[in-house]
Amino acid sequence: MRVPGDIPYLGFMTVREHYDNHLGNFYAWMVGDFASRQQAFQDFLVDHQIVPASTGIALDLGAGHGLQTVSLARQGFAVTAIDFNDQLLQALAHNTQGLTVGIIKEDLRQVHRFAHLQPELIICWGDTLTHLAGRDDIAALLQSACSMLAPGGLLMLSFRDYTTPLTGDSRFIPVKSDDTRILTCVLDYEPETLRVTDLLHIKTSQGWQQQVSSYQKVRISPAEVVAVLEGNQMAIRLHETIHRMATIIAVKLGV
Repeated sequence: MRVPGDIPYLGFMTVREHYDNHLGNFYAWMVGDFASRQQAFQDFLVDHQIVPASTGIALDLGAGHGLQTVSLARQGFAVTAIDFNDQLLQALAHNTQGLTVGIIKEDLRQVHRFAHLQPELIICWGDTLTHLAGRDDIAALLQSACSMLAPGGLLMLSFRDYTTPLTGDSRFIPVKSDDTRILTCVLDYEPETLRVTDLLHIKTSQGWQQQVSSYQKVRISPAEVVAVLEGNQMAIRLHETIHRMATIIAVKLGV
């Protein structure tokens, strides 16, 4: 039995290890009410007229527990949802019952394996893009996604712009709290990457206990992402900051 005040430090992990051993255990709680968040994204799809237009196939890369997957399916797409975390995949299966959704456990960097599906829409949403190992990985993923899309197909991205460092106390970000859990995120900036430390306090019968885990994100600017897309036969339809997230919709030009 661990005594109150002991701090289990899980250490610096790969992104996959961080989700498997730490974040995956409370990700759904961190995100908040599923129904309202899902409806908000579906409203976004409606506002931007995201509906099937050709093959009807959509890929959701880093699908998590299904906020975007459910919305896409309700818009009429047949969705293949891809993620690597077992906890999130289990929640995804529950949240997509009755919908036209295929679920695959895979590293999203292997997206080229699904080119045979001929997707007309590929989405990588919610800061997933920055979880890759570096700029080269991001460029390779985007190039694969662009090449797979049917002419006139769409690529939808959202991610945080970490190019301007936070300093001092602003590096400590209160994420969510309730009566039994408090989640704080600490950011440490390096030249090309960002060290993210998730501090979770849990109230138990023995008092408050802390769990700590760190992982790395990539500092890539929206302008860099746009340049890769435009270099791969994509035209930018939308490029805005929405809820502090760089949000891009790009359309594949006909060949």
